[in-house]
Amino acid sequence: MLPASRPRFPLARSALLAAALLTSTACMAGTTDSAGGSGGAPGPTVRIAVGVDPAYAPFFLADAKGLWAEHGVNVDLVQFAKGGEGVDALTAGQVQLAGNSDTTTIGVLAQSPSLRSLLVYESSGKYLKAVLGPHVKSPSRIRKMAVVPGLSELAATRFLESKGIDTDTVDFVTSDPAEIPALTKKGEVDGYVLWEPWPTKGKELGARVVATTGDYGVSYQQWLLATSPWLKANSDTAAKVAGALAQAARETERDPDAAARATKDAAKIPTAQTVQAIKEIDFAVRDFTAADRKAYRRTADFYAGTGKVSSRPDVSKAVLDRWLPEHTEGSR
Repeated sequence: MLPASRPRFPLARSALLAAALLTSTACMAGTTDSAGGSGGAPGPTVRIAVGVDPAYAPFFLADAKGLWAEHGVNVDLVQFAKGGEGVDALTAGQVQLAGNSDTTTIGVLAQSPSLRSLLVYESSGKYLKAVLGPHVKSPSRIRKMAVVPGLSELAATRFLESKGIDTDTVDFVTSDPAEIPALTKKGEVDGYVLWEPWPTKGKELGARVVATTGDYGVSYQQWLLATSPWLKANSDTAAKVAGALAQAARETERDPDAAARATKDAAKIPTAQTVQAIKEIDFAVRDFTAADRKAYRRTADFYAGTGKVSSRPDVSKAVLDRWLPEHTEGSR
């Protein structure tokens, strides 16, 4: 647990970013809309924030196969370089739904209390990997860890703890994912814990993967998020999105090649990378379990212990137990 007296970098959200999002046009800097949306269904279009990695393969597959329209909803996918940026857009009202990790979302709940998690659509203890630079012979030699605020930060902290390393002896260096492999090669940082493709990129530059997060007891989930005001007015629409996403998750597991082609077309991710990722990720839309809620409370405690949040994140309010079975059928 990071000590409360040593906040290491600012929160991912900022008032300036929120203001910029509020005044931006539909085509926001750093985002990409999917080509033309799903079409073919009555009603307004729902904009969904997604990232640009294989973890979002079911969204891209649903787009490619027309599953949104099949379930009676029009969807535009809006791509962001980082999932947290999509959540910023959600709270600013620029998108109506977003996919993001449980850990990163919990970290911004204090600043975004209207966020609501409707369901889990994926989980994994293999997709994130711990990477050491070519100059680092063992984890005990780590003095600087590159992190992305949220899931990467927590996973890196747990990795150090699993090796018996006092986190007070390690500097956490905040950076964008795409920059981290090069920083590691240069020796400016000693290692990192990130999702693909960044562990593979690190290996290409001489670094080595030493563990998956599951090796030291850490897994993550991806949530489908909305804001409370929008959800209250649009629960039927959200249910249609959930139904389409559930079908897409099943088809992603059943036909990884089709999901990989859709992801390549939408996000320019090599097909082999997505196929490998699907082997490491469990895609399935489901409701929350007691074990999930226990893990979320531990994550909230982690953030409270860092001193970077004003109050302990209120996970119980944000996670909507039984929303999925109460609003959809056949989602499992």
